Amino acid sequence: MNTKKGFTVLELMVVGAFASLLLVIFFIQKTNVEAMDRDDKRKTAINAMYYALVEYYYPKYGYFPSEISEEVLPVIDPELFTDPLGTNLGIDGSSYSYEVANCNDQNQCQEFTLRANLEKEDTYIKKGRK
Repeated sequence: MNTKKGFTVLELMVVGAFASLLLVIFFIQKTNVEAMDRDDKRKTAINAMYYALVEYYYPKYGYFPSEISEEVLPVIDPELFTDPLGTNLGIDGSSYSYEVANCNDQNQCQEFTLRANLEKEDTYIKKGRK
């Protein structure tokens, strides 16, 4: 009887194609999970800024600032002002924005809007007013 040991070229090609397909699916899912993680970090940062403004800054001063930074809101982690891609709030290209409304001559404002541009969802928005 003539028996040969080993795999045929066709068998090896099928296994290679299947392994390649699994790798493609893995990397697509990995990219999606990483983007969702960055979105969660953006939401956490916006929430921290929002609560620092509403529960720390406004009760202390009676208005909202025209700009926010580490110096204005020392109660939160300074790293939260930098988006997951490394751009600081207020710099072009940042996924965070802080907009104010109803401000007087001394830049004391009564309303604000915090936004985070997300990768996998619509823009995350928190508004505050007094």
